[in-house]
Amino acid sequence: MSDNHGLKWLLGIAGVVVILAGLKAAEAIVIPIMLALFIAIISTPFLRGLTRRGVPSYLAVLLVLSVLIVFGGALVMIVSQSIDAFLTRLPLYQSRLQTLIVDWLPYLERWDIPVNRDMVMTHLNPSQMMGLVGSALAGIGSLLTNLFLVIFIVIFILLEEAGFSDKVKAALPNADKSIRDAQGFMKQVNQYLMIKTTISFITGVMVTLWLWWLDVDFPVLWGLIAMLMNYIPNVGSLIAAVPAVLLALVQLGLGDAMLVVLGYVMINVLMGNLIEPRFMGRGLGLSPLVVFLSLILWGWLFGPVGMFLSIPLTMIVKIALEQHPGTRWIAILLGNDVPKTTE
Repeated sequence: MSDNHGLKWLLGIAGVVVILAGLKAAEAIVIPIMLALFIAIISTPFLRGLTRRGVPSYLAVLLVLSVLIVFGGALVMIVSQSIDAFLTRLPLYQSRLQTLIVDWLPYLERWDIPVNRDMVMTHLNPSQMMGLVGSALAGIGSLLTNLFLVIFIVIFILLEEAGFSDKVKAALPNADKSIRDAQGFMKQVNQYLMIKTTISFITGVMVTLWLWWLDVDFPVLWGLIAMLMNYIPNVGSLIAAVPAVLLALVQLGLGDAMLVVLGYVMINVLMGNLIEPRFMGRGLGLSPLVVFLSLILWGWLFGPVGMFLSIPLTMIVKIALEQHPGTRWIAILLGNDVPKTTE
């Protein structure tokens, strides 16, 4: 029995490795489908709300997609222009950052810190630092070019969702329990994604307004990055703050850069530690180790898109594991809270 149990584990691990390898090989196809599913899940409650009010299914889908296209198109135009302008000014920012670092060397020498210009340029190369920011933004720009493909996939998903339950009932004789289980699972996924998306959107708006008030270049771009990175707990806010702080440092100086840091800290403490736990509730969290490993795994599989979707994807897996008694222990290990045991 123990040998069979070990064999099952080996086969399970091998199956996971094969699936991950297949996802990596099909990255170009999987990424648009995953983004479309993400958008469709968030849009489903609005679609169902319209149909409950008597709006025909095709008209409800049209209304939801119209909002998505208008909002997404405006966002793509603003962000694309900001990315192009930032990449155009990137050499200027690199030069300013290099000058700033060199100007700090005399202060370091006064404190008897053994550094020189060559050492700083080797280990703290401003061109590489700003170049990494530019590469990440270029990746976001290339992602936006697939927006129309994603929208088309969303259209067909939403059209299929309207009559999918009826199809399952007609195809399977005893489908009621499966449909109820699937509806319960989707309800939890919708709840998590809606709350997280709303809080992330508010976080992005607050960051945009704060940077706009401080007169930092491209505030909408950094607000979008703050919104996307807010899906990643613990480290996401730190990653989102780095490019904005660097830009404020080279553009406005040390004082304003510290104000940018202060703004990011206040916004994320308010949204992440006070507001989000009140609405999210217990049981919808992940262990910090799981967050970090998820970031590495999904980032390796799908690049920047995988980093953005890492926590939602892991949360969906966790919720799915909670639905079955045999896999609930895995969901407990993935979570951040220890459930109370009844004696």
